[in-house]
Amino acid sequence: MTRTSLGRILRTTFSSGLLLGLGINLLGLPRYSPAATNKTEKQGIAVQDGPKTKDPADEAGSSSKRLTIEVTGGEKNVSVENASVYLKFSEGRTFRKDRKYELNVKTNRDGTAHIPDPPLGRVLIQIVADGWKTYGKYYELSDPGAVIKIHLDRPPKWY
Repeated sequence: MTRTSLGRILRTTFSSGLLLGLGINLLGLPRYSPAATNKTEKQGIAVQDGPKTKDPADEAGSSSKRLTIEVTGGEKNVSVENASVYLKFSEGRTFRKDRKYELNVKTNRDGTAHIPDPPLGRVLIQIVADGWKTYGKYYELSDPGAVIKIHLDRPPKWY
């Protein structure tokens, strides 16, 4: 059978809906149709689909996995907005070179930047903002929900 004739047969089979009419989708899996009892059979286990309620423990767990960086500057501790916050870290590997990753976020009006799911271990945090001296320092992260406060200084005057 040639490629073109096989393609025609498949096209006519799918376009006519022969397989779809039998309850089989294009991937060959049975179509899902919820029963009147709102139960489904998944691999021999009956699962009850009910209203999903939010668990407060899940919400606290998801918000605690954000690293918060607060950036202030000057003598009056003014919040620095729209500053670029770079988080650089490397993933150690056994046989090859370590992979290096970099995350880039910006601070909001309050001078805070949130990094979702930060890596644990040694990371380099760099702050670059217009009108402020560039900042960079290595930190050892052990708690993913930590708050890091960084203070920027004005750059020296050039004469």
